Amino acid sequence: MEFRHLGRSGMLVSEISYGNWITHGSQVEEDAALACVRAALDVGITTFDTADVYAATRAEAVLGRALKGERREGLEIFTKVYWPTGPGPNDRSLSRKHIMESINGSLRRLQTDYVDLYQAHRYDVSTPLEETMEAFADVVHSGKAHYIGVSEWRASEIRAAHALARELRIPLISNQPQYSILWRVIEAEVVPASEELGLGQIVWSPIAQGVLTGKYLPGQPPPEGSRATDEKSGANFIQRFMTDEVLSTVQRLKPLAEQAGLTMAQLAVAWVLQNPNVSSAIVGATRPDQVRDNAAAAGVKLDAGLLKAIDEIVEPIVERDPAKTVSPSHRP
Repeated sequence: MEFRHLGRSGMLVSEISYGNWITHGSQVEEDAALACVRAALDVGITTFDTADVYAATRAEAVLGRALKGERREGLEIFTKVYWPTGPGPNDRSLSRKHIMESINGSLRRLQTDYVDLYQAHRYDVSTPLEETMEAFADVVHSGKAHYIGVSEWRASEIRAAHALARELRIPLISNQPQYSILWRVIEAEVVPASEELGLGQIVWSPIAQGVLTGKYLPGQPPPEGSRATDEKSGANFIQRFMTDEVLSTVQRLKPLAEQAGLTMAQLAVAWVLQNPNVSSAIVGATRPDQVRDNAAAAGVKLDAGLLKAIDEIVEPIVERDPAKTVSPSHRP
């Protein structure tokens, strides 16, 4: 495993991080989840990402049990706050009330005294940014989080938060966006702003919900048990990629992966890691062998010729519009 600084902070994270968005507590049984976490640890992954909303808080609890007994100082544990975690009107958003209550719930479920990174899961249009950042400052100054991050924020929102973070003397060091060979909406604005301000990207869906593995074939139904067939495991997220044009184009990447001595998944994960502003790529898994396969992308260098060949193949289907980075227009 290779390690990178998270933004311009002093904290190192594993190039491959393990995330349990749509697996732990919902898609797979706990024994399988624990086996995947064990596989992640065995291949040298030290960075684990979750959120209070995943599987209605169950994912945090599963991860807490899976990591119990590990040396806490040897791990980087990340979680997030914003989406609803209960039925009440205040069980959501980035209000001071929700942040202060949510961090305590997350720590309890994760069975830890602190998280290394506490992230705003989306930008909250219903709460003054000053209130949100002051609450995050109290979380950091109380020792419940070492660093602050955001997820799927626009460049202008990141700039405003960074200015407040400097005033409040708290380290805002990361953004967690969707990023892949097919989805590059952060490149035009978010990445330049992040490079300027010292934030690193912790990217999710580097394999485009599994589409970049090549297992989905044009004109054929999705494999039984795959994510595209399971409404609970993110089928709605994958639909944007499930067109014959996209699937046919992805099939043309297979010879390039073979040429590089990589699986399709490894090629996809290695590709996002070629961006110097990417600190870590989040992978999820339902089986330990998927963790081991993805982790092999760490440290892989793709030469300029291969990167150019990838771009030439996928250019007609790549999404680059910065406006696709968007948070809800109202309180969730």
